[in-house]
Amino acid sequence: MSSTMWPSRPGSTRIKICGIQDPDMGLLAIEAGASAIGLVRHEPSPRHVSDNTAMQIRKQMPDAFPCIDVVVDPDPDGLRLCPNWIQFHGEESEDLITRARGPVVRGFAFSMEAVRRWDACPDVDILLVDGPGKGAGTSFRHDDLAEIRETIKTPLVIAGGLDPDSVGEAISVLRPWGVDVSSGVESQRGVKDPQRIKAFCDAVRDADSSLR
Repeated sequence: MSSTMWPSRPGSTRIKICGIQDPDMGLLAIEAGASAIGLVRHEPSPRHVSDNTAMQIRKQMPDAFPCIDVVVDPDPDGLRLCPNWIQFHGEESEDLITRARGPVVRGFAFSMEAVRRWDACPDVDILLVDGPGKGAGTSFRHDDLAEIRETIKTPLVIAGGLDPDSVGEAISVLRPWGVDVSSGVESQRGVKDPQRIKAFCDAVRDADSSLR
């Protein structure tokens, strides 16, 4: 499965830092322990990056490191031009997702129905379960997802309201394949904080160690 391309140590939770806007912050995230970074390609977002900026970020990342384009209801014709990892985070249909050339992360707000729907989709490589509101940094009830955690076959990444203080408990409850953070490592909306990125990655490692 393509999801194995996200680098990690054996038995460790993978970390995606989303909303990276420049190469230096991408490299800092990798040094801190990130397994992937997200490049937001949705203009209404304060974390949006242009085609040129996205290209410059990719050029300076290690070879084959997952730089994931995060899109919301994209133009279907544009998908043919994107051979990279892509995260759908809107109302996209299964038919649209089949057009993606690269591996697919399917992001969506938590509901039991949505988890079951996308877990059953053969074209989805990773599920990313978020809180309500796209990129709003709001959480959902992890205990509810825990009720069906053992039935989920697709690698599970959790997002929504995570930060250095809350990610450990989320890992303890859900034992996810990975975690995703954006606003939880920012000093202000859209501005990444190097110290919070490091603190988040450290908290993930601490949580992993406590579960061994």
